[in-house]
Amino acid sequence: MGRPGMPDAMKEDLWRRWRAGDSISVISRALGKPPGSVFTVLKHHGGIAPAERVRRVDRLTPEDRETISRGLEAGASMRSIAVSVGRPPSTVSREVSRNGGQLKYRAFAAEQRAREQARRPKPSALQDNLVLRQLVIELLETEWSPEQIVGHLRLVHADDPVMRISHESIYRAVYTTRWKVIPRELCAKLRTGRPIRKNKKNTVKGQWRSQITGARPIEERPAAADTRTELGHLEGDLIIGAKNSQVATLVDRKSRYLTMVAPARAAASARAYPVVPAADTGHGRVGGDLVAHGAGLGVPALVAHGLRRRRGHSRSATRSV
Repeated sequence: MGRPGMPDAMKEDLWRRWRAGDSISVISRALGKPPGSVFTVLKHHGGIAPAERVRRVDRLTPEDRETISRGLEAGASMRSIAVSVGRPPSTVSREVSRNGGQLKYRAFAAEQRAREQARRPKPSALQDNLVLRQLVIELLETEWSPEQIVGHLRLVHADDPVMRISHESIYRAVYTTRWKVIPRELCAKLRTGRPIRKNKKNTVKGQWRSQITGARPIEERPAAADTRTELGHLEGDLIIGAKNSQVATLVDRKSRYLTMVAPARAAASARAYPVVPAADTGHGRVGGDLVAHGAGLGVPALVAHGLRRRRGHSRSATRSV
């Protein structure tokens, strides 16, 4: 039987929240659906919100079709039904004829059929142009970004409009894997490696996971740290590599002396004795290690007041390499 899908109204709410920048987790909680179900809907369109559909004013509405259905059930004539919906009799007659006739006409089925016929998806430029598609695939395989590919095409094929395409069209073809225009494994060749396109408005700012418990604002650090006139004020950073390998760094702001540390939970030989509880409990696995190692250098008091801690996800001390 399979899992039941989402109603159209819920999908519209999902896309509205996605356009507003809500994360998958936030949308999942708001809709009362598992995150996997939300991701499935997003993945179907590659994470690119479909354009909002606007019904033309001269088209029949669901209310009009319901009025037609009730009129037919009551045995009213086409002309009287047309008057009640404010449409020409010919419009009502065609509507009934193309949806099963007077005996089988149903408003819901007629509305669904009209919505499906109105989609008329426009094929991608890469679907119609095999030469352009092959060139784009070859450049993506060499880890060119869509923006670089577009710039290359403008230079090499300046006089050939057939070999032009926008970077958004390339992104859409890459992430909408159901089109089978670009091999799905090429998603990993893009800079982010994401399976779907991330909304530009999507951010973790203000969410619980971007907060540091008991964090001290950087404005409170002593003036000696700002002017770099005193040894012992350290900047902490974290480098994350493959397979969750981690290296923490401490840089003295005055001497620029660099110390590299293996976080305690990443290396069994490392020992961590946090001297700033907020750093250890609020910043995850590295905050305590950085402060503890600073204490090991013999400057625990300065570390407690001068350790510069950059937080978060998008602008943070945590870097992925």
